[in-house]
Amino acid sequence: MSAPTDVRPEKSVSEPQLPDSELVVARTWHPLRWVISAVVLVLLAQFIHGLVVNPGWDWPTFAQYFTAKSVLAALWMTIKLTLWGTILGFGLGVFLALGRLSKNPVLQVIAWTYIWAFRSIPLIVQLLFWFNITYLYQTLSLGIPFGPEFFTFQVSGVIGGFTAAVIGLALHQAAYSAEIIRSGIISVDHGQIEAAHSLGIPCSRQFFKIVLPQAMRAILPNAANEVIGLFKGTSIVSTMAIAELFYQVQVIFGRNGRVVPLLMVATIWYIILTTLLSIGQYYVERHYARGSARALPLTPVQKARKKFEEIRDARLDIPRGATR
Repeated sequence: MSAPTDVRPEKSVSEPQLPDSELVVARTWHPLRWVISAVVLVLLAQFIHGLVVNPGWDWPTFAQYFTAKSVLAALWMTIKLTLWGTILGFGLGVFLALGRLSKNPVLQVIAWTYIWAFRSIPLIVQLLFWFNITYLYQTLSLGIPFGPEFFTFQVSGVIGGFTAAVIGLALHQAAYSAEIIRSGIISVDHGQIEAAHSLGIPCSRQFFKIVLPQAMRAILPNAANEVIGLFKGTSIVSTMAIAELFYQVQVIFGRNGRVVPLLMVATIWYIILTTLLSIGQYYVERHYARGSARALPLTPVQKARKKFEEIRDARLDIPRGATR
């Protein structure tokens, strides 16, 4: 008999396992993206080069008038028109929205008719109508219809160019803001209102504590667009010879013939103020998003600070003398 042989199982050699932190996922190569990005960057570089070297832009004239006293005064006029048009327009829009949502048929019809009429008439027509209101009414009075008058005043002494522009912008804006506010209110789940009724919560508290905070998330983006549109739409009042930004720029290039640099003055100011409005919109929306998310997204400043801290911490973790 042969002696038994010592047979031992072979040890399986396994590959070393890397910790999850060192695993690297292979990236997918997308050559078309790089081609498109390169083409866009080349076109952008050509555009910037044209802005710098093309004498037609006339940047010295732009720098001369960008902060001119007359331009800044006209810019302030544009801001005032925007502020008054926004405050009065959205204030009236709240009442119109509540009228459309009311169970009173008279209020519903009045609110619907107002919105239908002022959304149908172009803004420039409304502005010119209010600017020429004295052709229809030289005096206005307050009193009892078909009865005695308690107070009478001259229309020309009360409704000037600025007042007519504010009235036209506010009444036009109210029709659109009413629909924005109404859509935000009806976007709130009606079951929450029924639950608040069953708990005996007063109607005013229901609106301000339950309905409005949720409706604002739907109202704010569209409302901000309307405010930005109103800010740029104030240029229409130049037809009424009101010295807002675009009108003042027209007056200046009508005297010196420098059309392009003066238009760039107005363009850059519109861009700056629109950017500021967009930043304000971002933070207001973030404020009203607190109840809809467990953790609010980081702001751009917070993202930059976090990235800086990650880079700083990564550099501190490098051993002395080591290279990466």
